[in-house]
Amino acid sequence: MRLIAALTAATLLATAGTAAAAPPEHEAVQRTIDELTKSGGALGIQVRIDGRDTLRSGFAERGSSKPVPHNGTFRIGSVTKPFVSTVVLQLAGEGRLDLDAPVVRHLPGLVDARITVRQLLQHTSGLYDHTEALPLDPAGFHSIRFRTWTQQELVDIATSRPLLFEPGAGQSYSNTGYIVLGMLIEKLTGRPYQHAVEQRILKPLRLKDTVLPRTTVDIPGRHAHGYYPDAAGNVIDVTRLNPSWGGAAGEMISTTRDLDTFLAALLAGKLLKPAQQRELTRTTAVSPGYGLGLSVVKLACGTTIYGHDGSIHGFASLMLGSPDGKRFELSVTDNGSNAEPGDAYRKLMDQHFC
Repeated sequence: MRLIAALTAATLLATAGTAAAAPPEHEAVQRTIDELTKSGGALGIQVRIDGRDTLRSGFAERGSSKPVPHNGTFRIGSVTKPFVSTVVLQLAGEGRLDLDAPVVRHLPGLVDARITVRQLLQHTSGLYDHTEALPLDPAGFHSIRFRTWTQQELVDIATSRPLLFEPGAGQSYSNTGYIVLGMLIEKLTGRPYQHAVEQRILKPLRLKDTVLPRTTVDIPGRHAHGYYPDAAGNVIDVTRLNPSWGGAAGEMISTTRDLDTFLAALLAGKLLKPAQQRELTRTTAVSPGYGLGLSVVKLACGTTIYGHDGSIHGFASLMLGSPDGKRFELSVTDNGSNAEPGDAYRKLMDQHFC
């Protein structure tokens, strides 16, 4: 899940390493991800381009020569949010909720009575982000790595702080908003939000490698390991962790292939009715770069792309697409060095979409 700040064009990607043979049209991307892993920006990386070949670079584990697995599973962090927003928009299309109605219509007393469903989706609610109050840094994360958090506990952390601004008056990325949306889905469907995502998206699209782990600490299937430093600077394998503090804001596990299938269906209008499809990517003056669960970025070449990035301890990910059908999915496993990727994010976007 996204641990820091709001989405911007400059922060829409993640990092990478050594090369496998790639088709000529992918050579520029391969060179870039090789530069990233060789520079220490990441342990390993996978890239899927337009639903075809997966490029990879780097290693699956520290101290090993084992390569990153093709189409391996990984934690997708905040790329969970478009799945959740899709379910919310489906419910709106079914007349079961009004995007511009206060969420307390369905969840009385949970948050400020002025906050609407749309504001939660678009990060304009003013809700404090509970992740800002959790010890998710090297000094504290390892003490809560396996702790289970309830949705109510996470919302209580946020609502114990004042609103950052009047609802609708500004934008501040709030993971808590998506925890509330998960609770809303549960209230309206009578089942946990995970069940709705599974029944409405994963099963119809046959996303067999995508899971909502709830409190399960393991990553299923073939996967690379992710690392994170502790307070003393020691590099710790954090592949196993309890993602409940992310919940509907960032708990999911997937593959580049499944993310590509999901994004292709979403952008093609196969998951939403036309009215909700228009809402999905509609931005405002207050939220110029974010629709309802999707980031909207206009590149320097004039191309507009849609998607989301995500990060959670040990892993980073990116899912992007453009109206002309181009798509780009990327997963990164962190080597625990906290190295910065520099201009790599923008470079990769430009290489593919421009």
